[in-house]
Amino acid sequence: MPDALVPAGTMAHRLKTGGPMKLLTYDAGNGPRCGVLDDGQVVDVSALVGNGQVLRDVKALLETGDSAIDRVRDALAKGNDAQRTPLADAKLLSPVLQPPTIRDFIVYEEHASNQGTREPAEVWYRMPVFYFSNPLCVFGTDAEIPFPAASEQFDYELEIGCIIGKEGRNVSAADAMEHVAGFTLFNDWSARDLQVDEMAFGLGPAKGKDTASSVGPWLVTTDELAPFLKDGRLTLNCEVRVNGEHWLRDGAAEHAYHSFEDMIERASMDSRIVPGDVIGSGTVGGGSIREAIRKGYESARFLEPGDVVEHEVENIGVLRGTIGPKPKLDPSYRYQVKNPSPMPERGISKDYKYQR
Repeated sequence: MPDALVPAGTMAHRLKTGGPMKLLTYDAGNGPRCGVLDDGQVVDVSALVGNGQVLRDVKALLETGDSAIDRVRDALAKGNDAQRTPLADAKLLSPVLQPPTIRDFIVYEEHASNQGTREPAEVWYRMPVFYFSNPLCVFGTDAEIPFPAASEQFDYELEIGCIIGKEGRNVSAADAMEHVAGFTLFNDWSARDLQVDEMAFGLGPAKGKDTASSVGPWLVTTDELAPFLKDGRLTLNCEVRVNGEHWLRDGAAEHAYHSFEDMIERASMDSRIVPGDVIGSGTVGGGSIREAIRKGYESARFLEPGDVVEHEVENIGVLRGTIGPKPKLDPSYRYQVKNPSPMPERGISKDYKYQR
């Protein structure tokens, strides 16, 4: 969007004042490093900003201060001779190797209502709700995703994530975007049978979401996405492909019932958000396997070893994962699922009517 079309004084105008960047964490053979993408090459941020310390990931950069992104931008503009690696030669890791916290919300009504087959609880409309996921099992793009041994219903969830860049407590919605370093993709891998089983008691998800989360491929700074931010929602198209076949086309990120500002306000209430925290939006409408089945995608089914899952959001990138081998479950394991939920009827919810 041309600068002239970004109204002065708006959040989009404030964010547009800097140059857009993609920050990432990569390994070119000498361990994890924070990098910035520049003309198809990854620049070592540690060498670029010249602070004398090795920055192992994007979180380490953000922890150097509120002006961290501006310092990288300025150094890049000056043509610093920092080490460069072709993107094709860099193994991309999760932008934040081990987030302090992962708060995963559920803000899309189509997903919350199972595409209109159930009514979300009143509290869902009143406030954004979330759970804490496991920050110790985080994978970057192109990683092999471990298959949970006790599950027969392994699923993906297409989400947009934001990464916190500035510490805060009791942050108001009006100030929330000042705490966001940028946006990324988030895949909340889900063992549906384990999840349904344990949540029958009113707690969880626990083991149903404990095996893996994917984050990446990089952090896109807020200024790059400012033209697509409207009322705290990203107006971006989303897709899912499994083994090259579409299991979602034309997913609409802007259909979030609650905004990112709402999520951050809720997350920080009586608590802290810190650099590197990941805020997940919850599943974009149509962005899970059960929803793909209801929408009538003929090849949609639960995941199997060897499946290649690609989530793509325009102007952010592609987050890819390959499902690893299924471990043999010890028959003496005591916590096996007794009654897994049945598959939904195929093709019953092709045209969900979005309302907000």
